Amino acid sequence: MMNDLTLIDSASVAMPEPFVGRHLIDGAWTDSAETFQRHSPAHGTLVSTSAKGGVTETEAAIAAARRAFDTSGWAETSGKYRATLLLKVADLIDARREEIAVMEVLESGKPISQSRAEIEGAADLWRYAASLARTIHGDSHNSLGPDMLGVVLRDPIGVVSMITPWNFPFLIVSQKLPFALAAGCTAVVKPSEMTPSTTVMLGEMLIEAGLPKGVVNIVLGFGDPVGALMSAHDSVDMVSFTGSTGVGKRIAAAASGTLKKLSFELGGKNPQVIFPDADLDAAADAITFGIYFNAGECCNSGSRIIVHEDVAEALTNKIVALSRKVPFGDPLHPDTQVGAIISPEHQAKIAGYVRDAQSGGAKVALGGQALTLDGLPGQFYGPTVVTGVTPDMPIARDEVFGPVLAVLTFRDFDEAIQLANGATYGLSAGVWSTNMHTCLQFARKVQAGTVWTNTWMDGFPEMPFGGVKQSGQGRELGRYGLEEFTELKTLTMRVTPGRDNWVKG
Repeated sequence: MMNDLTLIDSASVAMPEPFVGRHLIDGAWTDSAETFQRHSPAHGTLVSTSAKGGVTETEAAIAAARRAFDTSGWAETSGKYRATLLLKVADLIDARREEIAVMEVLESGKPISQSRAEIEGAADLWRYAASLARTIHGDSHNSLGPDMLGVVLRDPIGVVSMITPWNFPFLIVSQKLPFALAAGCTAVVKPSEMTPSTTVMLGEMLIEAGLPKGVVNIVLGFGDPVGALMSAHDSVDMVSFTGSTGVGKRIAAAASGTLKKLSFELGGKNPQVIFPDADLDAAADAITFGIYFNAGECCNSGSRIIVHEDVAEALTNKIVALSRKVPFGDPLHPDTQVGAIISPEHQAKIAGYVRDAQSGGAKVALGGQALTLDGLPGQFYGPTVVTGVTPDMPIARDEVFGPVLAVLTFRDFDEAIQLANGATYGLSAGVWSTNMHTCLQFARKVQAGTVWTNTWMDGFPEMPFGGVKQSGQGRELGRYGLEEFTELKTLTMRVTPGRDNWVKG
C-alpha cells in the first residue's frame, strides 16, 4: 500500500528562471531558428529553453573541431598545459556546484543530495584526467639489434563526437571529455534533449578556463539529425556514446561507412547473486540501494537478484522492509532519496513490464504502481519488488530502467552462473558470500565488465568502466579511458649507417 511507504510531498522550493541554452561553435555562442523546451519531470514547470540544432549547426561544429585539431596546435600542446587547463575547469565546477546541481535536479528529476554528490564527483574526474595528461607516453624497444631502435608513439585520435544521456548528464560528459582533452583531441558534444543545460554550463566554464576556440563544441538538439550526422561524418575520427543498446547499434551502422573508432557504454541487466552464507542484512541494504539509486534509471542498476532458494524468502522480506523506508518524492527536498521518472512515456514502459510479469505468474511483493504526491504534478513510480520471476520473462531479460527489482532463485553455483550469464548484456555483476573462494570463482566465470564482491556500485576514477556483449565496447575511466582517445604509431628507425642493399650489383 502507498501509505506504508515513506513519501515526501512538495518542498515548495522557489523555482529559478528558465535557463536559456545555446550552441557553442568555434568559441562563439550560437542561436538557432527553432528552440525546444524542457519541463521538470517532478514539478511540471518550465526549466529550460534551448536552441534546436540541425544539419547546419552540426556541420559547423564538426568543421570547427576539425580545424582546431589540424591547425590550431592544440594536439601538440604539452601535458602540463592541458593539465593546468583541466584543473581550472575542476575549480570552476566546484565554484558552481550548487547551481549545476539544481539544474540537474530540475531537468532529470534526481534528488538534490545525489546531484550534489555527482557534481563533486565530476570535478574529481577532471582532476584525475589532468593527472593523466602529464603521464601519457608510448614505449621504446631497444632489443631489436644494434642497428635498430623502435619507438611506439601514442597520438590523439582526432575529432571525437560525444553523445551523452539524460540520466547522469554532467557526470557522464565528465567521464569522456576531460580524458579526450588530456589526450589532445578535439570534440563535438551533444547532450540529451531532455537534459541539455548543464552541458552548456560546462561550456561556459571551458571558455572561462581559457580553452582555445573550436577545441570543444556543443550542439543542442535531437538524435535526428544532430546525433546521426555526428556519427556518420567523414571528419569525425571517433564516436563515444552512452545510452541504450538499440541506439548504439544504430550509431554503429551509421559509422560503418567510415570505419571510425567507436566506444560504447550501453545497457545492462545487472545481476547480484546471493549465496546462503552471505551477510543478508548487508546484501539487503546494497540491493535496495542498487535498485532505487537514480530511480533505477541507471545502466548499473542492480535490477535483478539471483538468490539461493534457502534464503530467498528471508532476503526478500528484508528488502521489502527497507524499501518502505526509502524516501520517495520531491527531488528538491534534502531528505529525498528517489525522485521523479524522466517522462510519462518512460513511466508507462516501466509499469508495462510489471503488468507483463504479473500476467506471466510473478507476484508483486511491494509496489507496482505510480505514486501521487501533494503539490507535485510530475511522474513518480513506487518502490517495486517482483518475486517468482522466471528467466524467460521480459522483466528478467530487458533493461526496465526503473525502481523495479526482479527476484530469481537458484539451487547451486552452476545454475547461478547460468542465470547471471543468460542475459544479452554484460555490464556489471555482484556476488555476496563470506567465502572468498566462492566470490573469486564467480568473478572469473561471470560475463561482465565490472564485478563487485560484497558491495555494489562503488566506483573510482582510477578503475576502468565498460561492458561486454551487448553492454558495449571500449572503456572509460582509468588510464584505459585515456588510451581510448589515442592511436598507436610505430616508429622504426635505423640508427647506424650501412643498410644491406636489396638490389645487388
